[in-house]
Order: sequence, then structure tokens, then C-alpha cells
Amino acid sequence: MYRTDSRDLTGVVIGKPREYFPESLPAPMREQCDRAIDALKARGATFRDVSLPHTDLALPVYYIIAPAECSANLARFDGVRYGMRIDGDGLRGMYEATRSKGFGAEVTRRILLGTYVLSAGYFDAYYRKAMEVRALITKDFTDVWASGVHALFTPTTASPAFHIGAISDPYEMYLCDLFTVSANLAEVPAMSLPIGRVQGLPVGGQVIAPKFGEANMFRVAYALESELGAEAHR
Repeated sequence: MYRTDSRDLTGVVIGKPREYFPESLPAPMREQCDRAIDALKARGATFRDVSLPHTDLALPVYYIIAPAECSANLARFDGVRYGMRIDGDGLRGMYEATRSKGFGAEVTRRILLGTYVLSAGYFDAYYRKAMEVRALITKDFTDVWASGVHALFTPTTASPAFHIGAISDPYEMYLCDLFTVSANLAEVPAMSLPIGRVQGLPVGGQVIAPKFGEANMFRVAYALESELGAEAHR
């Protein structure tokens, strides 16, 4: 599996994680995914049902670890050495003005959440526990690769793309990440590409590969895009 521009997937084993295809997945979404799977099979790929049993824990774990990293990494942007500077009343006032005006609502929200989970009273209860569960999620992927699977195919989200401004609740927005955050936690490459439309709105398919397995990922994605062609972009 060296050529990433090959349309022939003979010998390629693609896993279909059952946790990403729950019964609650809307029928139109499932139909688009099934069409993509058939397209990959037409190129010679073999599909195998696999399991990533800790998938349901990925979203809460991600939204503990990612805000913690956000809080730690963005602490340097205080107007002293990095980024913009907004003058205020003294040093503390400069800090407050710079960080208040320099970060948007979502970034501020993540900084506050991350600072909370990293605080002395909650570090073990939240951040340390999340890192332990992250190790379990990573092992799920490692076990799948060890079984001989070269890549995974999943829906990118559980619903089609939504209209701009249709979702304003942050929690509802976070739920849209359900199928994508596991790859980040497991530190494996993943990409999304269009596979069709539902009621005129785009549907994405996700290809996940092992660490340093980008060649596998690009090859599967190229074959899928070649098979679906312009139909997926209409």
C-alpha cells in the first residue's frame, strides 16, 4: 500500500466500527455511508466489522483534555510578549483587557473549563482520570490495527451539515464531534471527504488510519472520491 493515487484497493482491509453505526443513526445518513462502502468494495476493498468499545467515552474525555491544553497553551497570550496588547489599568488591567478582547467566546469558554479541571482540587478527579480513559481509547485502535485492518471508515457526523447559525448551543455543537474526537485522542490520522447529500446538505465520510499510515488513508480516500466522482459534491 504505497501508491496513494491508486484506485485499486485489492488486499486492503477496511474496518467498520459498530459504535459509529448505531441504530439511532438516521436512515438517510446510513444510506449515504452504505453507498460509500459499496463504492470502496467495488474498488476491491474488503470490509470487516470491528469494535472500538470505549467510543462513548471519547466526547467527555476530549472536552476535559482539550480545554486543559487550551488553558495551558494560551496562558502565554497575556499582552506581555505574545500576541496583541490592550492597555489597561496597571499590569493586571492589561492582562484582563488583552485576554478579554483577544479571545472569542468559545476560546474563553475552553480556557475557563480547562483552568477548572487543572486546578488543585479537581486535577485527579477530572484530568488524570480522563488521561487514563484516553489510554483505553488508544488501545481500542491499537487492537484493531493489530487484527490486520488497514483503515477505518465511519460517518464524519451523525447528521448532515447544518445551516450557518442553525446551532447556537455550545453543548449541541460539541455533540457534533462525537465521531471525530476519538482519532485526536488516539493520535491517529483521519480525514473527512464528501460522500453525498441529504436534503441538499452535504454528508461527510471519515477515513481513519494507523499512526504514520497516511498513505493508507489517502489511498482509500482517493479511491472513494474517484468512485463517487462529482456526484458526492452536487
